[in-house]
Amino acid sequence: MANSGKIGVSTKDLFPIIKKFLYSDHDIFLREIVSNAVDATQKLKVLASTGEFKGETGSLKVTVKADKEAGTLTVSDNGIGMTEEEVEKYINQIAFSGAEEFLEQHKDDAATIIGHFGLGFYSSFMVSDSVDIITKSYKEGAQAVKWSCKGETEYTIEPAERSERGTDIVMHISEDEKEFLEDTKIKALLDKYCKFLPVEIVYGKKQEWK
Repeated sequence: MANSGKIGVSTKDLFPIIKKFLYSDHDIFLREIVSNAVDATQKLKVLASTGEFKGETGSLKVTVKADKEAGTLTVSDNGIGMTEEEVEKYINQIAFSGAEEFLEQHKDDAATIIGHFGLGFYSSFMVSDSVDIITKSYKEGAQAVKWSCKGETEYTIEPAERSERGTDIVMHISEDEKEFLEDTKIKALLDKYCKFLPVEIVYGKKQEWK
């Protein structure tokens, strides 16, 4: 059964702010989403090294996949994943106090705004009409969940099917942002932002950024 709720922000203007103030640098969304995925793999590495995770880590990687027909861009990892409680904590509760003043001061610097508020994930809404998170925690017996949001403060969260641990971020790309489904554009962004990350970034059949 799906649950629904409202994202915990102190202003209803979160999404208009993202669209308005971050628009000039909106190609950084891919850097932010891939970086989050890389972080998830690195956290699993740490848990394995301390003995907290006793399973096989396998080959840790991040995969980027565009589906023009479906209009989606998906970033997947096989890192720690999240439980429903963790999704509620890390995705739905945004530290956004003092937002308006800070945004006014830094409205020309998208990277500063995103970093200050921990809005890395929400940068996906700069190019998306809606975003889904399908995730399964590394924790034993964890149930996979799907979180969905259409760029408003309402969201839904429900049980999902995912056999392996990790997270898929599925971005339903807006009509006027379809360039982000083009191979040349994605490759250029990965080459610009993701060349020197500590895990393998895979895009397409043969393209790899290490």
